[in-house]
Amino acid sequence: MIAVFAITVLYLLFIWIVFFKLKWLRLTPTWGVISGFFLLHLIFVPLVGMRFIAPVSEDVRVVRQTIQIVPRLPEPTRVEAVLVREGQPVKKGDPLFVFDKHLYQFKVNEAQAALEAAKQNVRVLQADVDVAQASVKSATGELTYKQGQAQNFADLVKKGVGRKEDADRWQADAITAQANVSEAGERLKRAQIAYGSQINGVNTQVVEAEAQLEQAKYYLEQTTIYAPDDGTIVNLQVQEGMVAGIVRVGAIASFILDRDPYILATYRQENLKFVRPGQKALVALNLYPGKHFAAEVQGIWWASGRGQLLPSGQLPTFPDGAPEPEARLPVQLVLKDPDIRLPIGAEGASLILTNEASPFTWMGQIALRTYTWSRWLYPLPF
Repeated sequence: MIAVFAITVLYLLFIWIVFFKLKWLRLTPTWGVISGFFLLHLIFVPLVGMRFIAPVSEDVRVVRQTIQIVPRLPEPTRVEAVLVREGQPVKKGDPLFVFDKHLYQFKVNEAQAALEAAKQNVRVLQADVDVAQASVKSATGELTYKQGQAQNFADLVKKGVGRKEDADRWQADAITAQANVSEAGERLKRAQIAYGSQINGVNTQVVEAEAQLEQAKYYLEQTTIYAPDDGTIVNLQVQEGMVAGIVRVGAIASFILDRDPYILATYRQENLKFVRPGQKALVALNLYPGKHFAAEVQGIWWASGRGQLLPSGQLPTFPDGAPEPEARLPVQLVLKDPDIRLPIGAEGASLILTNEASPFTWMGQIALRTYTWSRWLYPLPF
């Protein structure tokens, strides 16, 4: 940069001495074109150097994380209270909106009753198992008795002292008793299966009832919406008496977080040749005309929507005619002073100092200061 300045001064001095002071040569149009061509190229050198060593961007905006406040309720519910105002700062955990709780309290009561019924039903299932086991024991004893009687009467028939009709009747009773034992065994299996249906040692009916109760309690808790973090409420779209339905067509308010704001500055791709994370930067915000703030390069977003293609079976096509604007890449900047107020969407300009010792940074700082001071008069682009 110094060499360019020195050469420019010497060349201008040479022209003054040769053409005006000593008049060794006459300043003809040819000499004028040659001199102008040489000076123009000398001017290009600092401009090119500034683009790479101290790139400036006037496309700068403040970015903050936002949360869309959407009620998580399964039924259309009336808004009972709006506890915040538009633009009001709130702290994490502060109540924001209150919805009608009656319907959801009824569901909690119903689920609690269902849980108690399920627990009672488990005792009934245990009793069913006990009854079925007793039935099996009784049927088995009856079968043993009737099988013994059938055998005794069969022996008497063989000895000729008994009637065959009695032996056949006892044999039929033994067969019936065998069927009763099988039926009692099946009832026992069903009772054991119903009682033994468990998850981690808890009957599935109780597990299901507990899950329904927890869900009912969850929706009851959702009738009050709390601030998810420290921030500010904007775009308040709900008033007392309105009904929030189950169709999620939009948020009832927007929540802007206070923490971790950052600045995005878009640069032409060639401007990022020497830009690296951790380098110093300067930021001028339109909110503060005439001022600039120290910042640091947090990172470079090596991505652009121009390179993203939606999944489809079609081959990529490119428009004919006039070319599209060149895609720029965003650079994330963070101010050194965390106390500076940074409203979301605020705009300005930025300067990245890739080499603080380079004289090219002077031109970049002049350009940035020209930008910020011009905000007092009119938002003139540089």
